[in-house]
Order: sequence, then C-alpha cells, then structure tokens
Amino acid sequence: MDVIDIRTFIPCKDFDVSKSFYTEIGFTPEDASEDLTLFQNGKCFFFLQRFYNEELAKNFMLQVCVADIDAAFDLCEKSAHKTKISPIQRERWGKVFFVWGPVGELLHITELNSELKTK
Repeated sequence: MDVIDIRTFIPCKDFDVSKSFYTEIGFTPEDASEDLTLFQNGKCFFFLQRFYNEELAKNFMLQVCVADIDAAFDLCEKSAHKTKISPIQRERWGKVFFVWGPVGELLHITELNSELKTK
C-alpha cells in the first residue's frame, strides 16, 4: 500500500458552530455535502461531519503542526468558539499548546524542533 494522504473526520454537535471555530483558527471550508465540509490549510485537509457521539467527541485528538506557534496561539486565543486553551509549553521535541473545540475535541497545536520537521 502506497499511502499518499490521510484525512480524519471530526465530529460535531452544532455543525455551524464547529464550522465557525475551524474557520476562525485558519482553515478554509468547502462544503462537500449537506452533512460534510472539507477544511483546508495549505496542503492539509480534514472533514467536519454532521455527526455527534459524546464519547467519541470527548476522546478525539488531533495534532496540528505549525510553523509559528506564537501566531497560532494568538489566532486560537481569539476564537469565540473554543471551549478552553492552555498556555504554550516547551517540550524536548518542540513547543505545544492545547485548544479544545466546541464539542470537547482536543487539538495539540505543535511547533516541532527543526530537526524533527523534516521527518
């Protein structure tokens, strides 16, 4: 198998609120159907689906690797639809902060150290 891309499907409770959240943090939406929106930022994509399961939503995590964590933090901090945001932390592999979306989905916003960016 020669994998060329992987795209996740993120659950939501209120489709419009979740669409607003992901737009506020820098993703561009394109409706794929009435129940599915494809979001893009650069060469990265994911789907937002009109589907809600509390257990799935509260356990959903996604790592989003960024070039500038300070700019990403400023953008996420301004989002009206986030439910929580942590301060930026330094780890041995880079920097990270956490932002929780409208249904409790957890995004690990990460800036990797330069030696890890090419792997």
